[in-house]
Amino acid sequence: MKLRRALVVAQKEVSEIVRDRIYCALAFLLPVVLMLVFGYGLTQEVQNIPLVIVDNDRSAQSRDYANRFIESRYFEFKGYVSSVRAAEPLLLDGDVRAVIVLPALFQERLVSGLPVDIQTFVDGTFTYRLRTIDGYLQAINQAVSGELQSQYLARTTGVSNERAQQALQPLRVETRYLYNQELREIWSIAPALIMFVLTLTAPLLMALSVVREKETGTIYNIYASTITRAEYLAGKLLPNVIVSFINGILLVLIAVWYFGAPLKGDVLFFLVAMFVYVVWATSLGLLISVIVRTQMAATMVTVVLVMVFVMQFSGMMIPVSSMTGANNAIAHSIAAMYFNDVVTHTFLKSGGLEASWREFVALILLMTSFVSFGFLLFHKRSKS
Repeated sequence: MKLRRALVVAQKEVSEIVRDRIYCALAFLLPVVLMLVFGYGLTQEVQNIPLVIVDNDRSAQSRDYANRFIESRYFEFKGYVSSVRAAEPLLLDGDVRAVIVLPALFQERLVSGLPVDIQTFVDGTFTYRLRTIDGYLQAINQAVSGELQSQYLARTTGVSNERAQQALQPLRVETRYLYNQELREIWSIAPALIMFVLTLTAPLLMALSVVREKETGTIYNIYASTITRAEYLAGKLLPNVIVSFINGILLVLIAVWYFGAPLKGDVLFFLVAMFVYVVWATSLGLLISVIVRTQMAATMVTVVLVMVFVMQFSGMMIPVSSMTGANNAIAHSIAAMYFNDVVTHTFLKSGGLEASWREFVALILLMTSFVSFGFLLFHKRSKS
């Protein structure tokens, strides 16, 4: 293989990327747009839930109880309403998602040591949020109930509040969260999106690059020339790998500077691993270009492969450790799973080569095999 010929093909590829505005936008804007859209769209954090309160008692203790929800960062207080009937239109129009109804004689029953039944209405149209909202309501209510019980026990027995709390709760579980202490979901999603976006855009760019020449007929010039298969593929792969690697760096900057995800691990190792992954993803696009003949087909095949296999088996949405049988085998056969582990270790766990060398070796093996398959399956002469 002559390097000069491969560089000529690469130069031609760069000129086509720059000349075609749509393809240029696809190459450099699509990854950024996908990162931002999925960064906001995939997060399932439930906060600022619109809330109204019906206070039928209007006592000091009912106000104190209501303030626990008003001051919570999980709820956005929209005000008091006079009755449940007045709250129904707000729920129907979607202006609020939850209504808390405090009964009359709220304070009087508490002072007398009697239980109080509190009614809540939650919008059930968003089922995946429903359990989370119910969990917030139950947690705040249990906290207030525990304080009231300890205060009542301390007042009736004469012991301190601390002793009363210990008596009411002899066993306590204290959980310490590692690596993501603030439980920010975007810290986990943004790094994983680097893997996802690269897996979608890098094969797509490579597949469209080759298939476009099939559609326009310019690939027949390659068939008739003396350039070798290796020179042509090297010239095609090189610009697309460089473009995708630059996009990968942009995605890292967005994850760190825009979404605030921490980058704790070895940056140099991560960049090397990302380069290996980009080469694998680009070679996947080469394999796709071998089996399809139109750009529309190349786009559909790439999107389907990424959506089905990467999102399902990479560990991005479902932990690989929970998969069994064929699902686990499929997950371990794709490079996305290994790179997702590298991303997680580098961003959140201060990992480097020592922690991710197995994943790095797997990436190299898969990259080598896919590049080899692409070289063997691509023929310089059309079979049709």
